[in-house]
Amino acid sequence: MTLPGKYPQEIEMWYVLPAIRKELVIALKNQGKSQKETALLLNLTESAVSQYLNEKRAKEVFLPKEIKEFIAEAAMKVKDKESAYQQIQKISAYVKRTKAICKIHMGVEKGLERCQICFE
Repeated sequence: MTLPGKYPQEIEMWYVLPAIRKELVIALKNQGKSQKETALLLNLTESAVSQYLNEKRAKEVFLPKEIKEFIAEAAMKVKDKESAYQQIQKISAYVKRTKAICKIHMGVEKGLERCQICFE
């Protein structure tokens, strides 16, 4: 088995979390939240929110439709910072549980098709 060059935690920090934030920003915008309100809820700068909306951040990772739907549902439960943090934790766990993190990792590094290191 080929071992990954990047730790799964690095993939999560550099690719998965930004992709989750991007989808949450989009979902909150679709709910009618302003950029300022979204920034406060997600503990981001307004500039970061703008960059997510304008495809200048987290453009390397394409989340599967089921993950995007999960995030859209989670966004409906975001009412304050605490609930935002809770939903991000739930989304992150879902990304791992469904092994979507593996697909993202394979998109970043080649040769990991048979990798099961996180699940052994």
